[in-house]
Amino acid sequence: MRAVRLHGVKDLRFEEVPAPAAPGPGWVLIDVEAAGICGSDLHNFSTGQWISRSPSIAGHEVCGRVAAVGAGCSFVPGDSVVADSRYWCGTCANCRAGDYNSCASLGFIGEVCDGGFAEQMLLPERLVHQRPATLDPRAAAMAEPLAVALHAIAKLAPRSDAPVLIVGCGTIGGLCALALSQTHRGPILLSDRNAARVEMVAAVSRGQGVELDAAAIAAATGGAPVRYVIDATGSIAALRQILEVIGSNATLALVGISHGTLDLDPNRLVEREINLVGCHAFRDELPAAIAMCTALQDTLISLIDTTIELEAVPAAFTRLLAGQMSGLKTIIAIAPDTAR
Repeated sequence: MRAVRLHGVKDLRFEEVPAPAAPGPGWVLIDVEAAGICGSDLHNFSTGQWISRSPSIAGHEVCGRVAAVGAGCSFVPGDSVVADSRYWCGTCANCRAGDYNSCASLGFIGEVCDGGFAEQMLLPERLVHQRPATLDPRAAAMAEPLAVALHAIAKLAPRSDAPVLIVGCGTIGGLCALALSQTHRGPILLSDRNAARVEMVAAVSRGQGVELDAAAIAAATGGAPVRYVIDATGSIAALRQILEVIGSNATLALVGISHGTLDLDPNRLVEREINLVGCHAFRDELPAAIAMCTALQDTLISLIDTTIELEAVPAAFTRLLAGQMSGLKTIIAIAPDTAR
């Protein structure tokens, strides 16, 4: 079958590989319809930080249809599904508490096992979620990053009428704004050096673009302090700026993947009572994300940068790492009938 495998740092290849074996008890074979390229895919390609086996079929933002099931599975061939990106054990203390995103042996599909940049993938049933058959595969492939956004919002827990500042209008920041626009009554402020991305996200989220500057933010809020901030950049420089403009008694939720370390005076947090909250993947938000994808599929599709074939994935990585992207998400159409 056709697949894209990561062989090592900056070594991503489109190639023919053997198809997966027939599913054993409790396993599901999926015909992949569509997959998304994630920022963490680019990070792993560039740094090798999470390469635990090589070569490995990449891709963890995946949807498809069930091709075959092993004994004891509740799915049937033809079911439309979305993959859970987190490869969790189910037996450690964190998993028993439902905290699968902090599993003691947590890995991700596309890293610890073969992922979805291929015509087929094999997963344990616990990592497979049903989706409506009417949900466009291009939108369904965005359920996983939307779940990440929903988790970040849940961890931030903003007061319903308070301003929320989102720094970074890439995929996760943009989806945070879109999700907030469905439930949040307060102002949604958007900050990104890319004005076109701010404009795109603002158009679907009623958000307002602002400079990451105390005076600009005060002007946008009528002088009200910003006490809820999501950083979706991972930029150390952006984090420094956020800590300058954030109000006292505030919460800063970190969901971006960072490079480097932050030189932080903890007294700033103590004296101003600032909460730093880490947001890793998602907990139990994937079903809600699938439902939101169904309700907002046309909007999600409008945010797609481009739809490509499997053969074009290595070139797409080069393009995305060079910052050549006009939308929020590049989607790989894998099934022949996936809409383009």
